[in-house]
Formats: sequence, C-alpha cells, structure tokens
Amino acid sequence: MLTQQIIDDMKVAMKAKDKLALGVIRMLRAAIKDKEIELGKTLEDTDVIAVVSKCIKQRKDSATQYMDANRADLADKENAEIKVLEVYMPEQMRDDEVTAIIAAAIAETGATSMKDMGGVMGIVRGKAAGKADMGKVSAAVKAALS
Repeated sequence: MLTQQIIDDMKVAMKAKDKLALGVIRMLRAAIKDKEIELGKTLEDTDVIAVVSKCIKQRKDSATQYMDANRADLADKENAEIKVLEVYMPEQMRDDEVTAIIAAAIAETGATSMKDMGGVMGIVRGKAAGKADMGKVSAAVKAALS
C-alpha cells in the first residue's frame, strides 16, 4: 500500500539525515492525514495518488511564481520537492495512449461539439486519472472536439 511505502521512506530519510526528503514526506503525510480526517476514512491508494498529485501541482505553481519573481533558488527548492513527490505517482501515460483513450471516449459518447466535452472528460478521467496530466488531457479533448 502506498501509505506504508511513504512511512517506510520517511524512516529511511530520517536514518539518512536527508532533510529535504524528510520534510517533503512529512508534509505529504500531513496532507494525507488532513484528507483522511476530511473524508472520515482511511485513504485508498487512488486517493493518496490524488493528494500527491495536488501537492505536485501546488509546487509547480509555486516554482513558476518564484521564477517570475526572479527567485531561482526557491524555484529550485520547489523542483527538488517535486522530484521527491513524483516517486509516489504511477507511471504517466504516453501522449499516444491518452489520444487513443480520448478517441474511444468521443466514439462512445458520440460527441461532436464542445457541448459534449463534459461527458467525454468523465470517461477519460475514469481511465486516466492519476496517470496523465488532466490539464493536458482537457486541452487535447478541446482540440479534438473543435
């Protein structure tokens, strides 16, 4: 289970005195615990992946803002944290795999215009959640429907 792997990795980081990894993993554990309290249940791996994905997205946004403010040192720190978090994400789908899923979803729903995007995204999200950047998927669906 992914949560156990995170706990084990935290122990390894403590023993190795890896402050960066330890800080990131502690933050991740806190985010997971917050989500468990919010939902009132122990998280499954898919829920943990969603939390990790959210943390990665936050750090990417922060790194972009730091770069815009000419703070490369802080942006580098955020990017290093992203690398620690990416260990817990499943392998990302290739673009051709995502395109095939989108094409199948469009065929399944009979979508012909942007009005049908919600139905297509619902199907694609079920098959690609956590395995593909949903922002890129959304842009690809828009392109396919327009």
